[in-house]
Amino acid sequence: MSEHEAIPVVRPVRFGTARLLPDLDRDGGRLLTVDGAPQSYVDLRDPTHLEFEYTRRLGHVLDTVAPTGRPLDLLHLGGGALTLPRYAAATRPGSRQRVVEADGPLAALIAEHLPLPPGEPVEVLVGDAREQLTAAPPGGYDLVVADVFDRSRIPGPMTTLGCARAAARALRPGGHYAVNLADAAPFGFLRSQLATLAAVFGNLCLIAEPAVLRGRRFGNLVLLASAAAPLPPDGLARRLAADPFPARLVAGGELVRLTGDASPVPDGEARPSPLPPAGAFGVG
Repeated sequence: MSEHEAIPVVRPVRFGTARLLPDLDRDGGRLLTVDGAPQSYVDLRDPTHLEFEYTRRLGHVLDTVAPTGRPLDLLHLGGGALTLPRYAAATRPGSRQRVVEADGPLAALIAEHLPLPPGEPVEVLVGDAREQLTAAPPGGYDLVVADVFDRSRIPGPMTTLGCARAAARALRPGGHYAVNLADAAPFGFLRSQLATLAAVFGNLCLIAEPAVLRGRRFGNLVLLASAAAPLPPDGLARRLAADPFPARLVAGGELVRLTGDASPVPDGEARPSPLPPAGAFGVG
């Protein structure tokens, strides 16, 4: 399908029914939903356009964890419509990227209808994110991005100390681990994830919309961790503040207070993230 064929596509995939819907207000825009929940947005004309708020925050992370334009080795856990890999290819040409997507029929749908430009060094692997992270070569990546959801919930194996340790092993010295998760006050899940990453990584910060932090609604939160690199990276706070939907950056003592007495999550006690309330992310 060319970028000018604005035709809705509906197809059963592993985790439900996927729909690729044209954006009638933006030529080249495509929205991917699975069972009605928005999963990804891609602009075929401009891969640097990031529509979803949490994706823009991950884009700000990608922009600031290394000097502008430097190619990186990237591991994306969770693929969707490959929004962030397309962004990285455009903003950091020459980056080598591996994407792990658990839903094989969804990956095939995206390859057919929203293919990457020919020659891009992006490998899409169908498989389990935790298994592939554990099997990743030690010190192989500059940035690992975890955006793994199964029917709007993060699978339990992605929430544990073992997962955090596998991510740390996969990173080069000074590398970063970025995690997209979702929660709401009183933040039991978020606090457990803060404690889990803090037990493995020496540096940690949190990115979130103020309304979510104030407990007004359920929403996405981005955690950024590094074993060695100081956090937050230079320029990240400015980019977040200047975003059309500004986000707060929480670090240091404020992050310690938010974590409170939460404990890291052992592999034997893995639980998925909370079920979103009706209407959150289009679910319900």
